[in-house]
Amino acid sequence: MGSLVLPALAGVGVLAGAATQRATGLGFALVAAPFLVQVLGARAGVGLANLLSATLCALVLLRTWRAVDWRRMAWLSVPGLAAVPLGALVVRTLPEPPLLVMVGTLAVGAMLLVQFNERAAALRGRSGAVVAGATSGFMNVTAGLGGPMITVHALSEGWDMRRFVATAQGCLLLTNCVSLTTKGLPDIPPTALTAAAALVLTGAAAGEWLAARVDPALVRRLVISVALLGGLAAVLRGALLW
Repeated sequence: MGSLVLPALAGVGVLAGAATQRATGLGFALVAAPFLVQVLGARAGVGLANLLSATLCALVLLRTWRAVDWRRMAWLSVPGLAAVPLGALVVRTLPEPPLLVMVGTLAVGAMLLVQFNERAAALRGRSGAVVAGATSGFMNVTAGLGGPMITVHALSEGWDMRRFVATAQGCLLLTNCVSLTTKGLPDIPPTALTAAAALVLTGAAAGEWLAARVDPALVRRLVISVALLGGLAAVLRGALLW
């Protein structure tokens, strides 16, 4: 029975993350990636997070593309894509234990950054977009966490929620696709991949329902709490294996 606990938690993380990202524009990788890493290891777990995140972003973008700010998306995406090869090199070079620690630390740091920088103004303008985009690309390929830096830039610029949700999906879709191209598809059994895809679709549908009924600020607080535990667990596992 104990061997089923982590896969079950990973499934809950995928479902909750998909629902939250559809409702708020952020949340899938923050929740799902740390638990996927626990079950599959750092490389396969982050790779699956990239694949599922790309799928989810495409689904949400189909519903929200009219609100995309294409100019801002370009300023974020180009430096993000340029940073992907460096992140892929780190993934190929680091052994599993330090990579687990890095993934968990990035997850925890990213969540704290979002939590405590909602009124930050450090990443305004084009220079802020370049820094946020490049950092997002690096974090996406190494830890599956491209959203938080885009969020901080959006908060600094005072984007409205509708524009943020749409533009973030476009940026993350591009970065996840290039990340997968650089690293290759994760080696995941077809049954597990099918189950994960079904959870993403179910979560996206739930998020569509939640978006009109639940305060996004409440959803985000819950996501950060759950994902913080997942990030800390990844750090602990990596430290024990080191």
